[in-house]
Amino acid sequence: MNTDLFFRKIRTYHDLSNEAQSAWTALLRQKIYRKGENFINVGQRPRRVAFVIEGLFSQYYTSEKGESIIKYFFPEGRLAASVTAMLTDTPSMFTITAIETTTVLEYDFLSFKKLLRDHADVAMFYIRYMEQHWIIEKEPLEIAFRAETAKTRYQEFLRNYPTLVTRLKKHHIASFLGITPTQLSRIFFANK
Repeated sequence: MNTDLFFRKIRTYHDLSNEAQSAWTALLRQKIYRKGENFINVGQRPRRVAFVIEGLFSQYYTSEKGESIIKYFFPEGRLAASVTAMLTDTPSMFTITAIETTTVLEYDFLSFKKLLRDHADVAMFYIRYMEQHWIIEKEPLEIAFRAETAKTRYQEFLRNYPTLVTRLKKHHIASFLGITPTQLSRIFFANK
C-alpha cells in the first residue's frame, strides 16, 4: 500500500512527525469501489473516511421529486466522508458513490479522532482541513448557489474542476449546478 500521495496531501495542511504518520498509517486500508458502488449509503451511520487515490466519487441526495442532486465531487487527492453524520453519530443524508472505478485509502473516523488526542500535529491538520473545506470553501459556494446565475455557476465549476469536465456526463454537471441537462447544453453552446 503506497501512502505517499496521501501524506503529501495531508502535509499541505500541516506537517506531521514520523510518529504521527506511523500511527495514522496503521489505520489506513486500501479498497477499490467499482463504478456505481456506494462508499456511504443514505441512512447509514458512517464510520469511515476515504482518501481518493484514483477515480471519482460524487456525494448526492434525492429530492422530494425523486431527482438526484449532486452536492460534491471527490476526485483524486480529496477526502470523502459524510462528516456531519459522523460528528453527530446520525444517519447520513447523502450517498457517496463511485462515478468511476475508484481506489481509496480508508480509515476509521473514531480511531482517527483518538490520534487527535495523542498527536498535536494531527490535531492541527484536522483544524486546518475543517477550516478550509467547511468554512472558507463552503460558505461562498452556498451563497453562490442562491445568488448567481446558472451560467456563472457553470463558469465557476470550470474554474474549480477543470479536469472533471471530460470525466463527467452532462447530467452529473447539471445536477451539481442545480439545473437540467437541457439548460446546461444552452449554457455550453452559448459559451462557444
